[in-house]
Amino acid sequence: MNSRIENQKNPGIRRSRVGAAARGLVRGLFLLLVLSLVVFFLARACPGDPLRSWYGDGVDRLSAAQKEAMRRNLGLDRSLWVQYGLWLRNLFQGSLGISLKYKRPVTAVLGSVAGNTAILGLLTYVMTFLPAFRIGSSCALKEGSRKDRRLSRIAVVTGNLPSFFLGLLLILFFAVKIRLFPTGGAYSYGMAHSLPDRIWHLVLPCAVLVLEHVGYYGLMVRNLLVEETRKDYVLLHKSQGIPREKILRKYCMKNILPGMIPAMTMAVPHILGGTYVVEMVFGYPGLGTLAFESALYKDFNVLMAVTLLTGALVIFCNMLGEVLSAAIDPRMRDDAADFREVDYE
Repeated sequence: MNSRIENQKNPGIRRSRVGAAARGLVRGLFLLLVLSLVVFFLARACPGDPLRSWYGDGVDRLSAAQKEAMRRNLGLDRSLWVQYGLWLRNLFQGSLGISLKYKRPVTAVLGSVAGNTAILGLLTYVMTFLPAFRIGSSCALKEGSRKDRRLSRIAVVTGNLPSFFLGLLLILFFAVKIRLFPTGGAYSYGMAHSLPDRIWHLVLPCAVLVLEHVGYYGLMVRNLLVEETRKDYVLLHKSQGIPREKILRKYCMKNILPGMIPAMTMAVPHILGGTYVVEMVFGYPGLGTLAFESALYKDFNVLMAVTLLTGALVIFCNMLGEVLSAAIDPRMRDDAADFREVDYE
């Protein structure tokens, strides 16, 4: 009887989930539209001349008439709403426009540096969560010990240090004082295709990002495990003589995944934001450095593209976190299901 009622519920539940996904997609697209509108008008309200991005310092030697003609050629003489409408139309047609600074299609400019950001971000992500689970389980295993308290304090300190300040400290010590690593860049001159050289340049930027995030997520794992060890099944296993370490790693670790996987999904935007800052500190050619330069040189099309790409990734990760939460933890699935049960009964 129960299985028949459940089977009757399933079509409604599936429709509700599809509807929720559709609403989430529409909401995400609306947020991207609002984001593009805000960035478009704010970028043009900032001081600076976009002609300098296109023509360089030679624009100072041009007459007012020549500057006006150049603005007309670039479409900068039209009203902001008309410019935004034209940009939006080109976006729907699959074109992000031309970079004023690089004189190349925006997609080509993004493609030349997006890989560097992806490598740094992916490496940081892996090297953050692998130690985080290890640190968290080690602290939970020896809850209240000197090691637990020491690691917790270190995690709090490193997690609250600004990434730019930590980056400067590492550069000062490891790159300037002992000259073990380079001060910045993605590779040495003429070594663009050398994997060891690229890894050598990734060490300090990755170290900054890992130190900034590993403590926070390590404490999250530790707190979830400590809370899990308070539950009745753990006490039952202890009464059966099963070692605490085995209970922690075999049972508790599995049971905290519904809380950790969505957090790991939503960590992607956090790490990406830190990556942008670290790229500027180390002069690493990535999306963060590109966004800073595009804002500095009033390269509107590139700035819009980087902003939308980042916004889309943040929205996607938040939606994915919600989906994973609902898929892993049945208690978080469709709130409306409770109301449908009344109809089926």
